[in-house]
Amino acid sequence: MPGHILILNGHPDNNRLCGALADRFQAGAEQHARVTRFNLADMVFDANLQRGYQVIQEPEADLFKFQQAVQDCDHLVIVAPVWWGGVPARLKGLIDRTFLPGFAFHYEAGQALPTQLLKGRRATLLFTLDTPPWYFRWFQKAPAVHQLGKATLGFSGFRPVTTELFGPVIKASEQTIEQWLQKAEKQGIQAALKGAS
Repeated sequence: MPGHILILNGHPDNNRLCGALADRFQAGAEQHARVTRFNLADMVFDANLQRGYQVIQEPEADLFKFQQAVQDCDHLVIVAPVWWGGVPARLKGLIDRTFLPGFAFHYEAGQALPTQLLKGRRATLLFTLDTPPWYFRWFQKAPAVHQLGKATLGFSGFRPVTTELFGPVIKASEQTIEQWLQKAEKQGIQAALKGAS
């Protein structure tokens, strides 16, 4: 039975490398899996979690649809740029507004660690950056990977969470970019086959 892969293009501008990587991952994945796609740039919602978790804001229609897709998927793929070591503010706002208590996790009396509500799903992070990947990993300590991969997805139960870094984009030739796009397509095929096995 085919798996269900959810792809989120987490760049605030659709017409960037992240969009092209998402396109190619999707093209590969659709050969063997059902794919749902969201583009952050097209989603309508307030990215500001105005009162933290004290008062949960009613989710807008796009946020509700995204939550439903997360619950329905076997594999979540987030494609995003790394800005100042982290993810764009609007993408962080999407996470703040959707990965809520009662959806992604919940605490129980007497337990130090939360119950993870999104277990049984895998995740892939495709990050573009202008920093060389080795410098980002070893000198900057890959803050975006820890933030999104471990402190968010891992915390919610996603296992495993794999990361691919594409960079430095600012100096990349057309040949290099095409190699990255081909790699994303192969990863889409592999993810779909893994979900179908």
